[in-house]
Amino acid sequence: MSLFDAFRFDGKRVLVVGGASGMGAAAAEVAQAAGADVVVMDFADIALAGASAIHVNLAERASIDAAVDECGGPVHALLACAGVADGTPGIERINFIGHRHLIDTMMAGGMLARGGAIGFISSAAGLGWEANLPLLQELLETPDFDSAVAWVEEHGKADYMSMKQAMCAYVARQAYSFLKQGIRINAICPGPTETPLAIANKETWLTFGADYRDAVGVDASTPLEQAYPLLFLCSDAAAAINGITMVTDAGYISSGVTSSFPDANPIANFLLGRL
Repeated sequence: MSLFDAFRFDGKRVLVVGGASGMGAAAAEVAQAAGADVVVMDFADIALAGASAIHVNLAERASIDAAVDECGGPVHALLACAGVADGTPGIERINFIGHRHLIDTMMAGGMLARGGAIGFISSAAGLGWEANLPLLQELLETPDFDSAVAWVEEHGKADYMSMKQAMCAYVARQAYSFLKQGIRINAICPGPTETPLAIANKETWLTFGADYRDAVGVDASTPLEQAYPLLFLCSDAAAAINGITMVTDAGYISSGVTSSFPDANPIANFLLGRL
């Protein structure tokens, strides 16, 4: 045993939801390399050798329930990585409501092991959640999958930004109640990352912050570069971290808030709900 073992996942079972491609696939590979027994759930085909593969459609409650039954427990780290872009039917279910239902079902069934952790992949689009918290609380207080879908439809919030804000608010809200059950919950908020989804929407997703990256001499992140902090947050090394959204954007938002990179200031204030 060494002090560094706190960063590893030996003897632990890690579930990656949305682990067939992009950041989820990278996270599954990192978890496996760190000693975990990896289970990957996805709608797409899963290719990671040595991982257990479970088909799931996060837009359908019955599919989620079947996937949870197939997975069983214990799960020591649950990584919620699946997401789609605006214009995708069922975006509110795939990007948030389905993840929440899966987590709540596993928590209720005692499948998440005490001392474990949950990690979400959020987005810069979710950073303004605090400014919209009263409305988001209404969504978070819906008791189940169907009532949440109905709320989103009633309020016209079936969009990428709204669901990423809901995700960040959920992480903050559940920190207390989940920790009472021995489970931590956190999220990362990646900057532009070269995933298949981002490349498919490159005119908006990968041009975001390009001037900042050019000025500091860095590229858009790779999926692996985002997988590392996500796995860290779910490791024993992060035992003191709970209920946060870690911004992993090479400093773009911080540089905008402080105006050290002035061109990012209006965008940062908009995303943070400070205009």
